[in-house]
Amino acid sequence: MSLNRFTTPDPEEGEIITEELVVSDDALVKLFALGPGAVLKPHPHDTSSNVFHVVKGTVTVIQDDEEERVKAPGVVFHDRGVLHGARNDTEDVVYFTATLAPFPS
Repeated sequence: MSLNRFTTPDPEEGEIITEELVVSDDALVKLFALGPGAVLKPHPHDTSSNVFHVVKGTVTVIQDDEEERVKAPGVVFHDRGVLHGARNDTEDVVYFTATLAPFPS
């Protein structure tokens, strides 16, 4: 049995692959793999804070009206209700996790 839950899917250009790595009563951790040019549209979580952990690559993080390129290793905090999203402006696949706590209702 492996304790490592991280996988490395290989999305195509413009494609997003997601996988739930941890689902508990307290938190949800999802993996996002963004192919070149892929966009995770900005959205809020009204009942959960969200933390992006950039694992590999450089992702453009969108938060409200701001954008910032974040290179791995990187961590970005999104408070409850804040619009947030991500975009891959590179030619490589970008991997990041998103941790939502408490578990979204």
